[in-house]
Amino acid sequence: MLLSLVAVFLWLGMGQAQRTTPDFMMEYFQRQLQQLEGRLIKCEQDFQHFSQRMYDMSKEIHGETSKMNALKSEVKGHIDTFAMRLDRVERDVEYLHNKIPDTVQVDIEDSLIEHQVKEAKLKKTSVIPKGKDCSSEVVGIKSLKIVKKAGDTNGSWMKDPTKGSAKIYFFSGTRNSTVLAYTSLKTFTEPNSTKKTEVIHLPVPWHGTGHVVYNGFVYYHSADTNNEILKVHLSNRTVVDRLLLPGAGRMPAYALNPHTLLDLAIDEMGLWSIHADPDFGGNLVITKLDYSSLAVEHTWDTNCNSRDAEAAFMICGILYVVYNSHYGGRSSIQCLFDIHDTIYTESISVLFFPKRYTSHSALRFHPKDKQLYAWDDGYQTIYKLETKKI
Repeated sequence: MLLSLVAVFLWLGMGQAQRTTPDFMMEYFQRQLQQLEGRLIKCEQDFQHFSQRMYDMSKEIHGETSKMNALKSEVKGHIDTFAMRLDRVERDVEYLHNKIPDTVQVDIEDSLIEHQVKEAKLKKTSVIPKGKDCSSEVVGIKSLKIVKKAGDTNGSWMKDPTKGSAKIYFFSGTRNSTVLAYTSLKTFTEPNSTKKTEVIHLPVPWHGTGHVVYNGFVYYHSADTNNEILKVHLSNRTVVDRLLLPGAGRMPAYALNPHTLLDLAIDEMGLWSIHADPDFGGNLVITKLDYSSLAVEHTWDTNCNSRDAEAAFMICGILYVVYNSHYGGRSSIQCLFDIHDTIYTESISVLFFPKRYTSHSALRFHPKDKQLYAWDDGYQTIYKLETKKI
C-alpha cells in the first residue's frame, strides 16, 4: 500500500514538471531575445554614429588635401619662377666671368677698349636703321578689353597694320586653312558678325599661331614643314613667295605654346621671325625679313630663353618676351632684347599683365594703335600699352 502511494505521488510530480517546463523555457527564450534585440539596436546606433564620424572625417581630410594640393601648386610655381631667375643669374655670372680680363690683358689701354666697344655697337646698330616713330619703350600694360570669345582654345587674331586699313583677321586653331576677315573691329564684335564675314581659303594650311597680315598678304608657317614661311596674297589666294628659315623649327619657340615653332611679328620696322635654337640653350633667335621678298636681312641671338615663355612681340626692334607658369597664372614680361642697345635690357623691371590668370597663345602688336591683340584661352583680348620716351 505504501509503495502504491509513493508511485502515485511520483507520477503526479512528473506530470506537473512536464506541464511547467515549456512555459519556463518560453519565458527564458523571450528574455534572451529581448536582450539580443536591445544589443542589436545599440550596435546599429553605434554603427550609425561611427559612420557619421567617418563621413565627417573624410570631408575634413578631402578639404585639407585640396588645400595641400593648391599650396603644392603655388609652391611649385614659385619654385619654377625662382629656378628660372636663378638660371638667368647663373648665365649673367658666367657672362661676367668670361668678360673679366686675364692678367695679361690688364695692360690694354682703356682708350682702345672703349674704341672697340663703340665700334662693335656701331656695327650692330647700323645693320638695321631705327624707325622714325621709334622713340619710346614699354613700361607697363595699362588695361585690357575682352572683345569676344570665339574659336578654339588656341589661335591668333590681329588688325591689319597697313596704313588706312581697319580689317580684322581671325585664325582659329593651330592647323587650319580658313581665315575669317572682318571690315572693322565693330563688325567683328557684332552678334551677327558671321553674315558680314569674308571667308578666305588658303592654298596651304598653317601650323601654330605665329601668323601675321601686312599690306594685303598673310605670312605664316607652312603646315607639315619645320621651317618654311609662306607669303600668300589674300585676294587671289596664291603663294607669292616662300622661305626656308635656317636653324628654325627644331623646337617650340615658346615652351608653354608647343604648337608654335615659328612666330612672326610686325612692328614699325617691318617683318620679323622669332624661333628658339636648341644649340643656343633654347634661347630665342630673331631674324629681320624683307616683307617684299622674304630675304633674310640680319639675325640676332638673344639672351631670352624659351623656357616658361608663352609668347612675344616686337616694338621698334625690341623683343618683349612674355612668361608664365605651366599651371597658368599672371603673365609678365621678364626679358627684353634691343637690337639697337638704346635701353639697358639687363636691369628691366618685370611688367605684369593686368589680368591675374592668362594663357596667351598669340600676341600681335599694332604699331599705330600701340595695342596688343591677344588670344587668351579662346578669348580675343586687347591690351593697351603704357610707354615712355627713351
